[in-house]
Amino acid sequence: MKVDVGEALGLLAYTKWVSSNMKVDVGEALGLLAYTKWVSSNMEVDVGEALGLLTYIKWMHELGYDSAGEGKKQPKIVLTKPFSLEIESDSEPSYSYRAPNIVRRLLSLFKNVRPGADLTNLQLPPLFYFPKSQLQCYGESVYSTTSNSNLLAKCNNEQSPLERLTSVVAWSISTTRPTSFGVAPYNPILGETHHVSKGNLNVLLEQVSINPPVSALHATDDKENIEMIWSQQPAPKFRGTSIEAEVHGKRVLKLRNHGETYEMNCPRLSIRILPFPGVSWVGNVNILCKETGLVAELSYKSSFSFLGLGGNSKLVQGKILDSSSFNVLYEIDGQWDRTVKVKDTNNGKVKVIYDAQKVISGLKAPIVKDAEGVWETESALIWGELTQAIISNDWEKAKEAKQGVEERQKKMLREREGKGGSWSPKNFVVSYSNESGLECDCSPINKWVPPAPIIAL
Repeated sequence: MKVDVGEALGLLAYTKWVSSNMKVDVGEALGLLAYTKWVSSNMEVDVGEALGLLTYIKWMHELGYDSAGEGKKQPKIVLTKPFSLEIESDSEPSYSYRAPNIVRRLLSLFKNVRPGADLTNLQLPPLFYFPKSQLQCYGESVYSTTSNSNLLAKCNNEQSPLERLTSVVAWSISTTRPTSFGVAPYNPILGETHHVSKGNLNVLLEQVSINPPVSALHATDDKENIEMIWSQQPAPKFRGTSIEAEVHGKRVLKLRNHGETYEMNCPRLSIRILPFPGVSWVGNVNILCKETGLVAELSYKSSFSFLGLGGNSKLVQGKILDSSSFNVLYEIDGQWDRTVKVKDTNNGKVKVIYDAQKVISGLKAPIVKDAEGVWETESALIWGELTQAIISNDWEKAKEAKQGVEERQKKMLREREGKGGSWSPKNFVVSYSNESGLECDCSPINKWVPPAPIIAL
């Protein structure tokens, strides 16, 4: 709220007094006197004195405190820009967020970690985080696209099963996003949620387990009659000179108008520390539609020249075939951060099915449309203080904020155990298909995801 010059006298007096012990003049002291009378003894204040008090109350409300300045500051909802494809030059895209001296710090961090060790529960200092939760990263790969691209609608609108699968391949590739070397998202806490809408697509995620860590996603588009269900369980391991993060679980895309269900997995994230730092997506991705019998087999690859210098770490190649006859219909070739093409094996025709520049470049941070509708479990709220501290490079504040989240989580666990109760997800039912817990199914409780208070642009 704006304040006039007269009101500002009291605010100036109070600010001088509490922040730097500066002397205040008689005129300025009116506001300070009003504030002192009111909060210490509830004495009445006259109209003149009240100007300073009014100013102070306005100011404290804007900062998120109660009228007396005694309340705790309200948590902030902080949303950051998604990783997107920003081209600095014709040869190299830039999407970097790096901590200083990151290689040296990584080597120091892992000096007592043996190769093959599971890093799932590794606690990182704030310097190694980029400002968002892993739950938000999963969600952004679905709802963060350019305003003029709608690959999901294209999947639904294609006329033939082959072209629909081809469009699903393009959409699957679009969920592969740039990331940065040496930093990782926050580990979601139990029950954390992330709820965002993009047009008619409503996306809801929940951290349904932390041991093992399992994130569930449910997204629906009532206009296109599309549903998406994911269960994601990251399993990062230290390999001595690199870290490899495999994601267990599966992704399901349902095109209800066509009665088709597509099941798929996702590539692994490989982080090289030595000899040359870098990040790349690698591994095989299979996309199967049982109703049509069509299958897409993709391979994410890195090709390096002598001694690891140069090369390309963003290759994607594969094929689309009929599983009943093993007849290859399309050959797939390209780069997930540039363009991907398919070649018709019958007539040799080539066409572009995915252009990263048109889909994942220039992405903007989501915005809050309805602050009161944001759940207490929302990622952007839970981690808001830590995110703001990282953005501001205030590492001491970041450390305090991270510890605060951890302490609140431990307190909730103690309270739950003290009551003898068990925790269950609010939006999903979780089941494990084997004893190892490496395969899980997350079924949404509700058929449709409601519109969200946070909007993706």
